[in-house]
Amino acid sequence: MSQNPPNLRPDLAPKATFSEAPRPGQPTIGMVSLGCPKALVDSERILTRLRAEGYAISPDYKGADAVIVNTCGFLDSAKAESLEAIGEALQENGRVIVTGCLGAEPEYITGAHPKVLAVTGPHQYAAVLDAVHAAVPAKPDPFIDLLPASAVSLTPRHYSYLKISEGCNHKCKFCIIPDMRGRLVSRPAHAVLREAEKLVEAGVRELLVISQDTSAYGVDRKHDLSPWKDGQVRAHITDLAREMGKLGAWVRLHYVYPYPHVRDLIPLMADGLILPYLDIPFQHAHPDTLRRMARPAAAAKTLDEIAAWRAACPDITLRSTFIVGYPGETEAEFQTLLDWMDEAQLDRVGCFQYENVAGARSNDLPDHIPADEKQNRWDRFMEKAQAISETKLAAKVGRTLQVIVDEVDSEGATCRTMADAPEIDGNLFIDDGFDGLTPGDIVSVTVDEAGDYDLWGHLQR
Repeated sequence: MSQNPPNLRPDLAPKATFSEAPRPGQPTIGMVSLGCPKALVDSERILTRLRAEGYAISPDYKGADAVIVNTCGFLDSAKAESLEAIGEALQENGRVIVTGCLGAEPEYITGAHPKVLAVTGPHQYAAVLDAVHAAVPAKPDPFIDLLPASAVSLTPRHYSYLKISEGCNHKCKFCIIPDMRGRLVSRPAHAVLREAEKLVEAGVRELLVISQDTSAYGVDRKHDLSPWKDGQVRAHITDLAREMGKLGAWVRLHYVYPYPHVRDLIPLMADGLILPYLDIPFQHAHPDTLRRMARPAAAAKTLDEIAAWRAACPDITLRSTFIVGYPGETEAEFQTLLDWMDEAQLDRVGCFQYENVAGARSNDLPDHIPADEKQNRWDRFMEKAQAISETKLAAKVGRTLQVIVDEVDSEGATCRTMADAPEIDGNLFIDDGFDGLTPGDIVSVTVDEAGDYDLWGHLQR
């Protein structure tokens, strides 16, 4: 059983899991998937194509004929982690293909690791497949491969990430994701809904909707209509969420920018169609800091929006991520952020210290904050966030909540409430009477005890 605090870096996805064993003589590809859930979905698509062509998937380096490393380039620390993973794969296996966000800088990779077989950028699926074919020829069995029963999933069977768009139209000075992944490109609404429907039919109990900017879904398509069921559906996040909510699974929205039309999602939450949960990247609260970030600078109006959301759906959970130590951030600006947190009372909060990233415009801003001061502000911010979390969780003691079971072992069951996304939020633990529970079960639990980030409770029979 795992316990919190969770890893609060916003660029991390759950560790990929593998379950299939290769047939004798079957060519085998290893996969190391780093970075965010969006990259994990890319890894799933690559592996689905490879499995259809007759490749087996290996969970380690030594059992593979070649290894794909799907990299992250979100922060300099993430880049360093990606280079380390590439080096480890080269040492353990020797035949390595690199893809993902860091692949947009091939010289950076080959400068450190000249022996990699190929480097491709993010969501360049065909190029990855070509590199695999060149390194390890396929040997498909036409009676087993070619038409796999379902897509490869790198998450537990009961939940799945569902990517609805690629790219981003924002120009935040600290971020190079649009440079690596391009401008917003939304999938057709019927394609998203069909994938969601197939996932639910395959046993998925929770859909985690992801993109770079979920609120902007469909803007590039001018919110066009797609045929769906006996009618049509618009390429708009409100319409998409409403239709997904009819499929019978939990629907959780991530990376939702606080545009005015977000308020139209709240009634869907109040009516139980989608989970009462919003993951919104506020980043900061002081208008001057937000302007230097090239972010919308309307923190006061954001507080009004939050109040309106809570009035319409009192059980809504709000999660966000913030940057501390951004260039030019004064002590007064940081204090404004702490004061804003006191007012906003966000339920779940992640925070990271500002880092320069090669190619980001924020690198050239004046008045960079010393490392020790960034650490000091991060500590003070997280102390505030933890205190808020502790108070909010304490208020749930005695309540009966619906939870989804993630893991069961000899010690108990690890679950999540509607307020908790996998890996990044808290858990609810059941220590007694958990016999018969299996991952994916959705059950009612009465909360007995609360900590800083987690809850403990007992089943309602």
